[in-house]
Amino acid sequence: MRTSVSGVHAVVTGLRAGDDVEASQQDEVLTWLEQTDDVYRRVKPATPDRHLVSYVVPVDPRDGAILLVDHVNAGLWLPPGGHVEPDEDPLVSAQREIGEELGLDGSLVSREPVFLTVTRTVGIDSGHTDVSLWYVLPCDRTQPLTVDEGEFHRVRWWSRSELAEADPARFDPHFSRFLNKISD
Repeated sequence: MRTSVSGVHAVVTGLRAGDDVEASQQDEVLTWLEQTDDVYRRVKPATPDRHLVSYVVPVDPRDGAILLVDHVNAGLWLPPGGHVEPDEDPLVSAQREIGEELGLDGSLVSREPVFLTVTRTVGIDSGHTDVSLWYVLPCDRTQPLTVDEGEFHRVRWWSRSELAEADPARFDPHFSRFLNKISD
């Protein structure tokens, strides 16, 4: 499925902001989308400097545990996901990335993103801005994974109590806000 910048604009407009930070970032992204059609990464790592990303957060519906990846480039525990290809619908990107990175079936990825972030990247490919749409995938933790070992040091399921006790500096800077939003 192909999409246009106006299609991405419609997706972002449809998001319900969970807090003031997300509302501010939503306004920022809508303004950006109205001012450019250059929203897809064309050259690694950062051309253009700001581009779209789709995250997929696998959540075990039985207890709310979350699957995260220890990302080689970022040096952080992140949801799996990746860059939206030119003219690709962000949902299609989410479905594709979860299959490529973990071997999971993306057909159950949430139809709409549940969270939006604007983040200046860190790590090996630091220095550009990811506009990330966060999708959720209900996933049984016993489901086998086929891990892309070139992208991740490790992959693991985190209980909500483990996440609450973990060092927040090792996670996406917006991750605790994401947890708060999906817990509401």
